[in-house]
Amino acid sequence: MKIEKNKAVALAYQLKVEGAIADQADKDQPLEYVHGTGMLLPRFEQEVEGKEPGDKFEFTLSPAEGYGEYKLEYKFDIPKEAFMSDGVLQEQFLQIGAIVPMLDGNGNVVRGTVAAVGEKSVTMDFNHPMAGKTLHFTGEVVDVRDAEAGEGHHCCGKGKGQCHKHEGEEHECCHEGGKECECDGDCDCKK
Repeated sequence: MKIEKNKAVALAYQLKVEGAIADQADKDQPLEYVHGTGMLLPRFEQEVEGKEPGDKFEFTLSPAEGYGEYKLEYKFDIPKEAFMSDGVLQEQFLQIGAIVPMLDGNGNVVRGTVAAVGEKSVTMDFNHPMAGKTLHFTGEVVDVRDAEAGEGHHCCGKGKGQCHKHEGEEHECCHEGGKECECDGDCDCKK
């Protein structure tokens, strides 16, 4: 079976950035996703489309094809008071390199990396960690099968009372009051 839209795919791969291994998945614990549902980078999906189990792949994505160019305007200082909880400074978040979930101006959870800690402020970098990087992938297709109903949906796809995940973060359930899932696949719940 070939990789095409709405097929469940398992890949073993290795990602190298600047010559160093940045991420990998082996055949015993492959990367699993539903093709064409926006779970992976669009260019990545284009590169593996049409391949079958056992096929190998190797390709390089430019920053524009990956996570975008690094933008200085996504890096700025935030007052240390923003890291207070119940009047106590949360020191565990104030470590250079720490990834801290924060709310943006629209109430969305965004993850930033602590770039510097000053006396009164913290420099946060909200660029994706791979922004501005060239990504080199090698790997092999482990499995391709028909996706099951609801598989690959960004929300739960399972009905009432289920919580969903978005970018690896647990979020509040969009089924408050026992409502059926009405997510559009981008976790924009219609309440």
